[in-house]
Amino acid sequence: MSDHHEGQRVSRRSMFAGVGSIGLGTLLAACGSQAGGSSTVTTSTGESASVTPQTATDATDLFAGTNTCTLTPDTTQGPYYFDADKIRADIREDREGVRLRLALKVQDSETCAVLPNAVVEIWHCDAAGLYSGAEDQSSGGGGTPPGPPPENGERPGGGPGGGDQDLVPTDDKRYLRGAQVSNAEGVVEFTTIWPGWYMGRTVHIHVMVHVSNERVLTSQLMFDEELNSAVFARQPYAAHTGRDTFNDGDNIFEDSMLLKVAQDGDGYLAAIVLSADSDKDGA
Repeated sequence: MSDHHEGQRVSRRSMFAGVGSIGLGTLLAACGSQAGGSSTVTTSTGESASVTPQTATDATDLFAGTNTCTLTPDTTQGPYYFDADKIRADIREDREGVRLRLALKVQDSETCAVLPNAVVEIWHCDAAGLYSGAEDQSSGGGGTPPGPPPENGERPGGGPGGGDQDLVPTDDKRYLRGAQVSNAEGVVEFTTIWPGWYMGRTVHIHVMVHVSNERVLTSQLMFDEELNSAVFARQPYAAHTGRDTFNDGDNIFEDSMLLKVAQDGDGYLAAIVLSADSDKDGA
């Protein structure tokens, strides 16, 4: 990817910089009242800010290969979800790792119509297997022993936030967490790093879709194991040894969760279509 295009992405991200403190509640309310295009929200300082959804036109070919109206599998949100209050595209902060541009297209599972103005959140661990807001728990501290997870596919949270309850953060870190608003084509794009791994789970990214202030999809995104192996041979991933769970042994993995991935300069571009039950009628 050229410096010119990288600058364009930074410019688009800057439009969200002023709304990073509005929180999902305000953002969801604003997006729920919009039919398309940009949304206007009020920040905590009382100022108005325009939230202009991103585009990911260079992911078109990848989306074409993943176009489906089949309902995306709903999964546990795991013990490490909370509203990180970060409306942003670049979620890396100080985390080192292989750059990953993630393009997600949201559509209705019944009509196949794209869903503009949906709020899409992602969160995942860093190269060492740690989650921001829960570094102690995700490292095996906080009363949570390291080792294989229970049958729901996630380790217990060691207190509030375990299972599918929202986590009460135990540290002030917010890396590798963020939310974006889908554009007129139903697309959001994030810049992050390739996730690491932790005991008992394959490599994954958590994703949650909100429509009209409702959580309509909670799922996980996975990667081809050949690509995982190639990435984990590089630093800082190579310093984290002893991986014990792969896609074929993970109790949440499904083929439909696999991202379509292409080389993107010194990193990767990954894309998938998420088909959500936007009216929550079970179809």
